[in-house]
Amino acid sequence: MGSNLVRVWWATWLLAAGVCLLGVCLLSAPSIGRAASAVSAGASLAVEMFDPAVGDPHVDQLASGALDAQLRPFDFKAARQVNAAFWLRLRAEESSTPGSLPTLNVSKGRHLQVQGFTMHGERIVQLRTATHLPGFRGMHEAVFALPDRLLPGQLLFIRVDPQGQGWEGLAFTVSTLDRTLASGAEHARMIAIAFGALMAMAVSAFLIWMVLSDRLLLLYASLFSLQALYIAYLSGQGFEWPVLSLGLPVMSYTWNVTAALSGAAACLFVREIAELRLYSPRVYAVFGWLAGTFVLLAFANLAQHVGLGGVVAAIGNLVFMGTAIFTLVVAFLAWQRDNRAAGWFLIAWGMLEGFTIATAVRLLVTDPEGAEGLLYYGLPLSMVAAAVLIALGVADRLRDQRLALSDAERRAQTDPLTGVLNRRSLVERLEAACLRARARGLPIALLFIDLDHFKEINDTRGHQAGDACLRAIIGPIHAELRQSDVIGRYGGEEFVVILSSADISAAGPIAERIRNRVAGVRVAGFGEPIQLTCSIGVATSDMLGVWGEHLIARADAAVYDAKRSGRNRVQIASPLPA
Repeated sequence: MGSNLVRVWWATWLLAAGVCLLGVCLLSAPSIGRAASAVSAGASLAVEMFDPAVGDPHVDQLASGALDAQLRPFDFKAARQVNAAFWLRLRAEESSTPGSLPTLNVSKGRHLQVQGFTMHGERIVQLRTATHLPGFRGMHEAVFALPDRLLPGQLLFIRVDPQGQGWEGLAFTVSTLDRTLASGAEHARMIAIAFGALMAMAVSAFLIWMVLSDRLLLLYASLFSLQALYIAYLSGQGFEWPVLSLGLPVMSYTWNVTAALSGAAACLFVREIAELRLYSPRVYAVFGWLAGTFVLLAFANLAQHVGLGGVVAAIGNLVFMGTAIFTLVVAFLAWQRDNRAAGWFLIAWGMLEGFTIATAVRLLVTDPEGAEGLLYYGLPLSMVAAAVLIALGVADRLRDQRLALSDAERRAQTDPLTGVLNRRSLVERLEAACLRARARGLPIALLFIDLDHFKEINDTRGHQAGDACLRAIIGPIHAELRQSDVIGRYGGEEFVVILSSADISAAGPIAERIRNRVAGVRVAGFGEPIQLTCSIGVATSDMLGVWGEHLIARADAAVYDAKRSGRNRVQIASPLPA
């Protein structure tokens, strides 16, 4: 009862934390009424557009003021309806930062070709492109070097020429080159660190899978390699890297396809880590169907070519949200079944989905540059943290499997009554010990221990008393053995001890000490205390020149000699006459 309350408390805490996180992200966002394609202008710039009906005039006409009557408040959607080149006029309303090289930063889709012009003295000069910086969801920042700091009233003319499709939006800011490059380097570094960490963990899991062949490891590697590709392409950094830049011609598909395939891998992963095949076959099958749905969504991205991209996106969002909630519920129920691995997954997936949903919402209500903290720090670091936490869950699962396997092996090798090796394992250990001893030129000794009057104890006191006597002598025998020595139950009341690297001079005294310890054992609880004694036969390879089961046979024969001589004694096996 207490354990269930703790689980419910933790689940409530995690849910509350997720809601708070989502709320903070939403409250810190700009107004929801603002469209993703709206124009954002820095406080030092006023943006106007020339009526697209004027066509594509030369910049000299614009600078002369001849077309000032065609200026309109800038409306990006209206400008894009013509699907042709259009012009903007930017007016500086205050001076830019003095000292460093000033820049005009234009956040745009990669498909928008932008040229900038300004008045420098009495002539028009084209702005030089200082650099390009990638951004989220296909956004691309073109950085133009200004010939000098902007002064109030100074005009800039921007020509925008659409070439294809991509992120629809324009944002203008005035900055300095050193600040812009520092910000771009910091963003690239964070994404590179996240990508490297995710890929390193994925590759490590794949290499371990090649050794252990556990399907969970392969699914882990697939899931987080896809997550790594997703953050690389979504952030735009991947298009700047070798190999990944091959995705540039199909840029609009890259993050959507990797996200869908990542969802499919997640569905297959959760049903394995939650052990649904064993505990809930129907839910196991549901996750299989969901994985197939995500694969279909990956291919359905092609529908944007026939104007159905919005429908596919809406369906994808619904499937994503529904699957995320369903996954968390299933992981929580698996955690309640004492599945610790599912508990790790629950924490990691709840955190990751919280950041992913918050990111999606922020990208819907503002341009990517309005959510830098969430995009470049929150989302990538949550992915890495989730990979680490889920790796702990996988390790916990593998540890449980190893312990279960070790326990099964131990049960297969040991005698259930006394806890020592059973006969088969004992003989295997003896053969291995003999091979090592012969290879190193060392002797080996064997003690064959037989409990005296054991049949009489069973007949007069009962089999439970006999079992208690067998268990009672194990401790005294162990007390005289080294860590390298081995004891096993050979059958009934017979035990065999393997003494590694022991000759007759060492084995004899050990056998005598064991005999004395057993003689001091008293077993109570079955009437009068039962006093135990044992007979021990000793056989050594240095004295007999035999190995393996031949040693057992000679020690067994020595035990019979000890019993015929009155029991409770040690008998050394003698060499056979030539």
